[in-house]
Amino acid sequence: MTPTAILSRLVPIDLPIFQAPMAGVSTPRLAAAVSDAGGLGALGLGAADPAAARDAIVELQGRTRAPFNVNFFCHEPARRNRQVEDAWIRRTAPLFAEFEAAPPAELHEIYDSFRNGDDFLRLVLDLRPAVVSFHFGLPLPHQITAMREAGMTLMGSATSLAEARQVERAGLHAVIAQGWEAGGHRGIFDPDGLDERLSTRDLTRQLVRDIRLPVIAAGGIMDGGDIRRALDAGAVAAQLGTAFVGCPESAADQPYRERLRQGGTTRMVRAISGRPARCLSNRFTDWASDIPAAEIPAYPCTYDLGKALNAAAKARAESGYGAQWSGAEASRARFLPARDLVAVLVREMGVRTSSLPA
Repeated sequence: MTPTAILSRLVPIDLPIFQAPMAGVSTPRLAAAVSDAGGLGALGLGAADPAAARDAIVELQGRTRAPFNVNFFCHEPARRNRQVEDAWIRRTAPLFAEFEAAPPAELHEIYDSFRNGDDFLRLVLDLRPAVVSFHFGLPLPHQITAMREAGMTLMGSATSLAEARQVERAGLHAVIAQGWEAGGHRGIFDPDGLDERLSTRDLTRQLVRDIRLPVIAAGGIMDGGDIRRALDAGAVAAQLGTAFVGCPESAADQPYRERLRQGGTTRMVRAISGRPARCLSNRFTDWASDIPAAEIPAYPCTYDLGKALNAAAKARAESGYGAQWSGAEASRARFLPARDLVAVLVREMGVRTSSLPA
């Protein structure tokens, strides 16, 4: 069966173009634009509570009748260490002082996991999005069974063959091969484990060869040529994140957009959130570049402080402490409305634009 045929069975869309969920940046407006253009739009709900997640999905359902993806985090509970957390607060105090602010007195576990109870499960069973995907790990077995029986397509991110095999054994329908180049949070199941740091190309080829599930390539994919190369490597689709950050429909703020326009280097850092994540180089990544992982509190507690620091800096007109997530190919970003960007990607792939939906 060809990748196109596999994709059509996986989710009924016209194009092998998936928008990455991008928690905090994706919006119902962006997802609707991508889905209406024939791709698969997505909402990143890892930073949302059930009420906010419901509102976002309902809004998206009101904007499009096309299939879309909703994404949740499946991280384990934070491994709290009060000594590490207190030392981290003291370590960052001089950064806050620069903006005449003080760090929080204590850190909080600000994001919930899909695995922690069934609130998110009940939400998706009620609203029935076509596709549900997961980052940082997998839902619990009973949750997977319930979603499969409800007819939803389930996808899981993997950064290695071992993780992809877990996705396959768990009964999901497809695996997202997240290469080292990808922006935002590294989807590695165990952030303290060995990271093979495979490129998108190498990981995609390995998964296509060694597992039976359809593979979606993700990481460093910015134009139609990249998409075509991913398909040639055996992927059924390509997932693009940074390519859509500059779209007017995204929630990226103006400093984030301006920094993306500058291009340049990105860094994989842990100190912003507590998990490895690729960010545009800025004052935060420069400060964090050489801090040992053992001295950084667990995710998402570190992110609680990182967000407070960014707020204090922005209040003083300093944007260099934002979580400006971006893939390694940031310098190739384009700033177009989402539908126009999809049309450009299609032309670059060599697909006739007349195949796009009207």
